[in-house]
Order: sequence, then C-alpha cells, then structure tokens
Amino acid sequence: MFIQTEQTPNPATLKFLPGVTVMDAGTADFTDAANAAERSPLAGNLFGVDGVAAVFFGQDFITITKDPDIDWYVLKPAILGVVMEHFTVGAPVMNDTDDATGVSAEDDDEVVVQIKELIDTRVRPAVAQDGGDIVFHSFEEGVVFLRMQGACAGCPSSTATLKMGIENMLRHYIPEVLEVRPV
Repeated sequence: MFIQTEQTPNPATLKFLPGVTVMDAGTADFTDAANAAERSPLAGNLFGVDGVAAVFFGQDFITITKDPDIDWYVLKPAILGVVMEHFTVGAPVMNDTDDATGVSAEDDDEVVVQIKELIDTRVRPAVAQDGGDIVFHSFEEGVVFLRMQGACAGCPSSTATLKMGIENMLRHYIPEVLEVRPV
C-alpha cells in the first residue's frame, strides 16, 4: 500500500491519501482521544501516536493536525504505519453504531436549503482538496454559521476563505445572507 501525503494551507495539518475509500458517506471529525476511540478504531489508533492533536476523515483522505511541539518528520512515519496497518488488515474505519456527519434537509426553509446546496456543491469540494471540510451549522438573522473541520480548523487563511470566498459567493446568490461566521 502506497500512501501519499500533501501539505495543506494549515502548517499544523497534513493530508494523507491512502488510495482507498476512507468514508463511504459524510465526514468525521475528532478533536479528542476519548471520543475518537469510542467512534472509530482508526481514529483511536491515530490518537495513540504521540503528537496527534486532531483527526479528520473525508471520502478518500485523512487529515491529521499535530501538536505544535512536534515536527512532521518525527510524526509522519508513525502515522503512515498506523494507516497502512489499519487498511491492510481491513478493519472498519468507523464503528457500526456511529453516524457520519450529515446535514438533514428536513424542516429547512427555502433560504437554508439554498445555502446548504451552495456549500455542498461549491464550497465543500474545494476545501476537501486542502484536507478540510466546512459544514453548515445554522442561519440566524442573515448570518450563516459554519463549522470548520480538518485542515480548515485553525488554519491561518480560514478567515479569508470565509469572508472573501464563501461570504461573497453566498451573498451573490442569496440576498438574505448578510454575513458568514465560524462556529
């Protein structure tokens, strides 16, 4: 198994491409070891590597955020070993009882449906290329609240992405949108 790695705009985050499907549907974001071990054998094992601060699963990638005190050249071989072993033995990525992050359209008004559609079709594919995800959280009084995950969480350029990119696009297509803010 050959696992590629890619840098992301966030220097504390690296994208790992194992060449297989990681998540069949949705995404999964883990920011603490206890939650990770409960929901995902792979995430639990990745948190077992000293220096791993966060784990994010996309469709065909894994994004790892490291502690600032550890260098990638020390951390990367251990992460590659965990990912390779996991997929080689064919273990599940998520526990069966877990639901992947999904966005329900039930009871959404027309504006929220439009916002979610634009985010899903135009924003999420672009940020997935950088090893992250942006998920709709809520829409209140003209303000769209989005949750940053993976490489996007804590990225120095995420504010510019939100304000200059996503906010401008949403305001262009949906006049009811006045602002975009992170959760």
